[in-house]
Amino acid sequence: MRPVLSVFAALVLAGTLGAAPATASARDVTGPVLPYAVLPGFDALSASHRPVRLVSAPRPLDVTYTVDGKRHTLNDYLRRTAQGFVVLDGNRIVKEWYARGYSQRFLFQSWSMAKSLTSDAVGIALHEGRIKSLSDPVARYVPELDGSAYGDVSLFNLLRMSSGVAWSEVPDTVPQHVLSSLGARSTLRAAASARRGWEPGSRFNYNSLDTAVLSLVLQRATGQPFHAYVQRKIWGPAGMGGTAYLGNDSHGNGMGYCCLYATDRDFARFGKLMLDGGRVGGRQVVPASWVRAATTPSGVSPSYGLQWWIDPGHGFYASGAFDQKIYVSTRHHVVIVRSTLYNPADAETLPALRAVAAEVARTR
Repeated sequence: MRPVLSVFAALVLAGTLGAAPATASARDVTGPVLPYAVLPGFDALSASHRPVRLVSAPRPLDVTYTVDGKRHTLNDYLRRTAQGFVVLDGNRIVKEWYARGYSQRFLFQSWSMAKSLTSDAVGIALHEGRIKSLSDPVARYVPELDGSAYGDVSLFNLLRMSSGVAWSEVPDTVPQHVLSSLGARSTLRAAASARRGWEPGSRFNYNSLDTAVLSLVLQRATGQPFHAYVQRKIWGPAGMGGTAYLGNDSHGNGMGYCCLYATDRDFARFGKLMLDGGRVGGRQVVPASWVRAATTPSGVSPSYGLQWWIDPGHGFYASGAFDQKIYVSTRHHVVIVRSTLYNPADAETLPALRAVAAEVARTR
């Protein structure tokens, strides 16, 4: 067994967790080797009692795409840029690839793909009436932020990254709030010290702290820890096949904006949940109305909904640092997951994923 990593190492290195071999056909992992659940900074999500069955059904995919006049192949793209890759056609895994040292049992760091999970949890809480309205200001649920830059910001503006809070997201590096959290600074303190930069709702500005505040609102609205609500409302009901881990700020607050460690197969299950309109096995897990709203342009950016990115004419996706993706092709009804620890070819990702989805549809 590898030595136990510190929280800092786990986040910065975006390490992966090995897992025991599957003991049931629908389950992908039975438990991680490294005990992250007992480390500060992580909360465990348990595998569903009714995991969605994914069937390995590989088939040749002759995928090529062109970027800046240069032709590329999928195999070359994967070798250059990825550590994990899963393609779903219905419940069939038609392509599954891992770089050396990785496998279907590894838990990959989601980075900001976790924002889309937070979005769905907010949608469920809204449907249940725990959150009364997206027009509500943050301070209705977190009174400690009354008078702060976040206090009068509506939940809708948080969801669409239009809080008006001045923030500079550091691309493809550890976000500012991760560093502040590791420095023993809570989400609440980080939010309370934020400053207003412009009028809320007036412009799009990608801001991980907005999502951290959303997870804090969710906790207060539901009266449950963030990870517990995600477990009860999404991870279990959506039929996830393995144990996963969610980051927290070590002060009892789920971070919400990053740091979900899960297998690529479970990331694919999450994408399939959204492709299927929020339904799993006849159960409505995420309200269909929320799936539509979250994946529709929200008015401040044509490519951003409510914590979900939009690929106009093709579909929508969750996106993380280093250009990780849970890509949902509504055009071809395909789900694609790409995990990576670095990304030297970000301009290629969407063209590559569109081409994969089209080829899956062609070969049905």
